[in-house]
Amino acid sequence: MHILMTVNAAWNIWNFRRPLVEALTGVGHKITVLAPPDDAVPELERLGCHVRPLEMSVKGLNPLEDLKLQRQFGLIFREERPDAVLSYTIKNNIFGARAAKLCDVPFLPNVTGLGTAFLSGKLLQTVTEQLYRRSFAALPVVFFQNEDDRDLFLDRRLVRADQARLLPGSGIDLQRFAPAPMPAPENPPVFLMIARLLRDKGVLEFVEAARRVKARHPRARFQLLGAVGSENRSAIDRPTVDAWVAEGVVEYLGTTVDVRPVIAATSCVVLPSYREGAPRTLIEAAAIARPLIATDVPGCRAVVDRDVSGFLCEVRNAESLAAAMQRFLDLPPEAQQAMGAAGRAKMEREYDQAIVVDAYRAALDMIASGRRGAR
Repeated sequence: MHILMTVNAAWNIWNFRRPLVEALTGVGHKITVLAPPDDAVPELERLGCHVRPLEMSVKGLNPLEDLKLQRQFGLIFREERPDAVLSYTIKNNIFGARAAKLCDVPFLPNVTGLGTAFLSGKLLQTVTEQLYRRSFAALPVVFFQNEDDRDLFLDRRLVRADQARLLPGSGIDLQRFAPAPMPAPENPPVFLMIARLLRDKGVLEFVEAARRVKARHPRARFQLLGAVGSENRSAIDRPTVDAWVAEGVVEYLGTTVDVRPVIAATSCVVLPSYREGAPRTLIEAAAIARPLIATDVPGCRAVVDRDVSGFLCEVRNAESLAAAMQRFLDLPPEAQQAMGAAGRAKMEREYDQAIVVDAYRAALDMIASGRRGAR
């Protein structure tokens, strides 16, 4: 089959969908990636993908821009004539689905999270829901990355029960993300947050919680790893981050192509996000056997077993986050290690990347069988 994969950034395919690409190309499928180009393009091409650039704005809903995006999808679908389209991220899912219907191309979206559209007020949420409902109505399968998002779409009748399929995020390579020993107990404790530096990810709460904890534990270290100044309405700018570093409350690590050594050097990985699909950073950290602290919100609570593999705190509440960090610091080293081991065991049970690959293979087989039957 010729499979086209579309997303709002090429790095998303390289970082999160690489095992699926490798599995599909490994059995002879041709893969075309349609996404705004970035540094990941050469890596995708080395995997054997054909990469086509997509012009799009990831910010907000602008009717003229979004109509232009839908037309662009339609032109490319007609040129490429894929046997199926695998889509990720909100705009690609909505406007790609609309174009695919007009082009009679099978379309398989993956709801990787609800994003700022569901966090920015009632009007934008209502418009987004209407777009989802109309765009997804005729699709055979819609993948979800957590039960909360799936149930929300079902409750609001954005999809039907026969369409919805649940995945464990994008899965995890359990060999590549192998368990690592905890840092030595005599070392200063290190709390690490990995995310794009957005308000919606809970960065402000992380910084305020760090201030509170450092008042009692001056040796504790708090690190931020992720891109600054993203094209997002809730992005935090570099001067703000520099001011935090100058204050001594956090360390900014920039970005990296390999998070594994950074995670291995930390005591606990923290994500105080307002909402997630399937938080990759928590999944990777748990696979490396690191305890977790996250907000009790959709996506995060699916990855963290409360008080077993980590602690959950209240969303948008720096005091609650600081209390969870203090609980972790109060644990003896053996209990911290056991918490990390529990997270690793959960990843082995529920998040193996083979589960995701098998689900996509089944959906593609269904599409292929349907087209053969139609002929």
